[in-house]
Amino acid sequence: MTGASVLFIGGSGVISAACVREAVEQGFDVTVLNRGTTGGRPIPEGVTRLQTDVSDRAALAGVLGDRRWDVVINWIAFTPDQVQADVETFAGRTRQYVFISSASAYQTPATHLPITESTPLKNPYWQYSRDKIACEELLMAAYREQDFPVTIIRPSHTYDETKLPLTGGWTAVARMRAGKPIIITGDGSSLWTLTNSRDFAVGFTGLLDRAEAIGEAFTITSDEAPTWNQIAHEIAAAAGVDDLQIVHVPADAINAVDPEWGAALLGDKANSSVFDNSKVRSLVPWYRPRIPYRQGVREVIAWYEAHPEEQVVDERLDGLMDELAERWAV
Repeated sequence: MTGASVLFIGGSGVISAACVREAVEQGFDVTVLNRGTTGGRPIPEGVTRLQTDVSDRAALAGVLGDRRWDVVINWIAFTPDQVQADVETFAGRTRQYVFISSASAYQTPATHLPITESTPLKNPYWQYSRDKIACEELLMAAYREQDFPVTIIRPSHTYDETKLPLTGGWTAVARMRAGKPIIITGDGSSLWTLTNSRDFAVGFTGLLDRAEAIGEAFTITSDEAPTWNQIAHEIAAAAGVDDLQIVHVPADAINAVDPEWGAALLGDKANSSVFDNSKVRSLVPWYRPRIPYRQGVREVIAWYEAHPEEQVVDERLDGLMDELAERWAV
């Protein structure tokens, strides 16, 4: 048990909630700062709670007071102005500032696999990814010029029991059960890495309060990379669907009718993503993801069955999928 003090800014999200639980189990002295909402993911007992809107920097300063933490982790920083404010707030007040970036910041599409931390950062398709790249550049400049103690984490598609990977979430399952086709981009053969948040949390907490991690970036993902066709069939099997119908649609065609959906495909999901986790294992050799998607998706379907109020169909997307299926069905 390290006893190191850790501040989670956020802490109730898909990934962060699992990391809070793991940090508590590992003996860290955990504080969670958020707006007081949990998103259905309760904060463990023994965690210190601070409440404010982080975007209100004056209110944040009042809540933080003169407190210091060994580690500060910001789960809800997405733009350079937000991380610049953190540099100004936490410089000299922490031994390690952890920025949650994204594996979508890597060169898209990748010129070679597996993707490593040395893969260039370049995503011309998705503004979210370009903002994350800009945040990383700002933080690394602060590390070089001000000795700001940053560690960068790049997760890929990480899920918990509440999240499905197909666009529309439960909408896709409802279509499967209704005998309607689902939409898969391309020919469905691209490889996609899915990581359970409980697995991710083990690798993540192993990097906390580690001097060797300062000034470094780490990818943390599963080693499992099924195709999108395989993912769809695993979801169908977990949902009790024997006759799954898939219509394959090019990402460009989806982008033409729904730019938001298209950007997430062209800038991320339409491209094969397989990662090398050697770097995180060099510091956290016990990091070995143990939850295959076949198991994880059954937990997801079970959660939805236990929460029927969450079985929401996006009517707009459902109609759009009908149109795409009719146009592109072979």
